[in-house]
Amino acid sequence: MPVLHYQGQTFRLISVFKASQEEEARALWRELTDNRGKACVLLEEPDRFTVWGKIRLEQLGSDTDEHSKTAIFVLGCILLLQAVHIDIEDFLGAKQASLFEKDIAEVLRQKQLPQASSLEAVKSLLKLDPLETASLPPWQENHIVIFLQELHKLGKTYFGNANFAHPVVDRLQDMPEAERSLFISWLIQSPMSKLWQ
Repeated sequence: MPVLHYQGQTFRLISVFKASQEEEARALWRELTDNRGKACVLLEEPDRFTVWGKIRLEQLGSDTDEHSKTAIFVLGCILLLQAVHIDIEDFLGAKQASLFEKDIAEVLRQKQLPQASSLEAVKSLLKLDPLETASLPPWQENHIVIFLQELHKLGKTYFGNANFAHPVVDRLQDMPEAERSLFISWLIQSPMSKLWQ
């Protein structure tokens, strides 16, 4: 859960807008501050706008539970999938990228990963906006480990070596920094560290 400390107060990320959505970001911020009386911060970043709502620190502990951590790990997996797919398309061509979609869908079907075991499901994961976390598949940690193993195995088959997996941090640039750090530290401590570091 991304957190912002500003003027001695703690804020939690509520919403993220693309740079082109400045008006929508300001409208949400005004709605929350002026109409609902909430303490909010609107951050203007180079490539996006973010709206943050004030929280008490005791709320924070209950929010960053195992469920939200797992969602962050799932998000990391999806971003890695998208990065590998893009690399296959860029370096090996659209035909190979299409074959990769079928291959990963088949592997995930065999492994029975929830909401990822059909070609349509894989295609929707490849198009998923990383900031739209509501539509992430409901994976547990064992699903995440299986997914990362199979993605690495398939990537190695397509590229002929494991160089595509390094450095993993470059493939996670779309993740907010706090979430990216959490995912990387989990990855380093997991059985996946040898594959993805």
